[in-house]
Amino acid sequence: MKTGKVYLVGAGPGDPGLISQRGLEYLAQADVVIYDRLLDERLLSSAPAGAEIIYAGKTA
Repeated sequence: MKTGKVYLVGAGPGDPGLISQRGLEYLAQADVVIYDRLLDERLLSSAPAGAEIIYAGKTA
C-alpha cells in the first residue's frame, strides 16, 4: 500500500490570484485533485499534467 499526505487547500474567495502561495505549491505537486463547484477551474491548470482530477459535485 502506498502512503502519502493529504492537504486541504482553500482556494480563496473566488479570484484564482488569491490562493495562497503554499496552496499553489501543493496543487502543483498533487497526484490527485478533488474539487467542487466553488473552485475557479482556471486553478486546475496548475496541477501536474498526470494528476487525476476529480469533481466532487458539492453544491452546498
